[in-house]
Amino acid sequence: MASFVIEGGRRMHGELTPQGAKNEALQILCATLLTPETVDIYNLPDILDVNNLIQLLRDLGVEVSRLGEGAYRFKAEHVNLDYLATPEFMRQSASLRGSVMIVGPLVARFGKAVIPKPGGDKIGRRRLDTHFLGIQKLGAEFSYAPDKRVYEISARELKGTYMLLDEASVTGTANILMAAVMAKGKTTIYNAACEPYLQQLSKMLNAMGAHISGIGSNLLTIEGVDYLGGCTHTILPDMIEVGSFIGMAAMTGSDIRLKNVSYNDLGIIPDSFRRLGIIVNQEGDDIHIPAQESYEIDTFIDGSIMTFADAPWPGLTPDLLSVFLVVATQARGSVLIHQKMFESRLFFVDKLIDMGAQIILCDPHRAAVIGQAKANPLRAATMVSPDIRAGVAMLIAAMSAEGVSVIHNIDQIDRGYQRIDQRLNAIGASITRQS
Repeated sequence: MASFVIEGGRRMHGELTPQGAKNEALQILCATLLTPETVDIYNLPDILDVNNLIQLLRDLGVEVSRLGEGAYRFKAEHVNLDYLATPEFMRQSASLRGSVMIVGPLVARFGKAVIPKPGGDKIGRRRLDTHFLGIQKLGAEFSYAPDKRVYEISARELKGTYMLLDEASVTGTANILMAAVMAKGKTTIYNAACEPYLQQLSKMLNAMGAHISGIGSNLLTIEGVDYLGGCTHTILPDMIEVGSFIGMAAMTGSDIRLKNVSYNDLGIIPDSFRRLGIIVNQEGDDIHIPAQESYEIDTFIDGSIMTFADAPWPGLTPDLLSVFLVVATQARGSVLIHQKMFESRLFFVDKLIDMGAQIILCDPHRAAVIGQAKANPLRAATMVSPDIRAGVAMLIAAMSAEGVSVIHNIDQIDRGYQRIDQRLNAIGASITRQS
C-alpha cells in the first residue's frame, strides 16, 4: 500500500493546469462501445480509474492506440462479448464503479450486458436503481444471480419511452442516454442530470449521429437512430481538481494560477469559495488565487451561520464538500457542511479532529466547523485515505499542518488525481511517495 509523506507548512507559488475531468472521461470511454468506427479522445487524465477502464475496453476487444499525452484512439469494431463471462471481467468491473456505464452501450448495440455489483469509493450505499429502471423502461430485461453477485441484462429491441427518473443520477442518466440513442422511436428523460459531464456526453453522441435535444436541461429528448459513427472529442478540465487547488492555495497561503479552467463550466464553485473568504480572481480563462494570511467565512444576509450543502447541478457538487470542510477549519468563522447524498463521506473528520481541527460531527450527513483563523495550525498526523475526495482533503490538511504527516492508501487519491505529488512539488510542495 503506497503512502505520501508530506512536509507541512510550505507555501507554493506557480502555475497548475487542471487535468481532464475524471467523471466525464469515464462516460466518454464507455460511449466508444456504441460504434465500430474510430473515436479519438483528447485530454484524458492519466489516473487509475481511467487507465483501468481503458484496460477493460482493451480486454473486451476494443482496439486502443495512444496518440500522445492524454490522447487515445478507440475502435470497438470487434467486441468480444464472451469476455463478459470470464472471472477476469468480473474482477475488473467489480473494482471500478464507472464500469457500470458499459451496460447502456452494450445493450443498445449488442442486446446484452453483464455487470457485477460495482465497487469504487467507500462512501456509503450507492444504489443502481436509476440505471436499471431506466434501461428496463426501454425494454431490457434484468436478472440477478445472488450466488455470483452478477446482473445479466438482455434486450431483443429497445424502444423509446417517457421516463421520470427517481433521482437526478449523473451516471444513471449517462447510462440511460447511451441506451436510448439507439432505441426505436422517441425517448424522453425527465429529471435528468444536467452536469457539464452530461452535456459533453450528449454533444459527443450528437457528433456520432445521435439526435439529442434539451442538452443542459433536466428534460432530454432523444430520437433513436440505427447507427452511430466515429467522432473526435475533447474532455473538459476537471472542476473537482480546480476546486481542490483553490482550497489548497488558501489553506497553505500560496499564490497559484490555474490555467485554462473552462471558467464558464465551473458553475457556482468559484462563488462558493468566495463565501469562505477566499480571493478567487478570474483572469480570462485562468483563475488566480493570491497568497492570503487569513480568510473569513461569510454569513447569510440575516447573520445566520453559513451552510454548504450538495445538490444536483447547478448546485454545489458533493465531490467538493470534503475540500470545503477542511479549508473551513483554518478560516475565521463557522460553517455547517451538509453532505446530503452519501452517509459515510464525512467520517474522515475524526482525523482532522486529531490534527487539532474544531469539528462537531452532528450525524453521518452534517458537520459543524469552527474555524481557527490560522491561529492554531493543524498538527501533523498519520492517516489512511478512505476515498478519493477525503484523500485529497487529508492531503490539503497535511500540507498546511506543522510537521511531517503520512497518508496511507494513496491509491484512492491516484484514482482521481493525476501525478498530484509531482505537479505540486514542482511549485514548492514537499510530498514524497513511498511504496
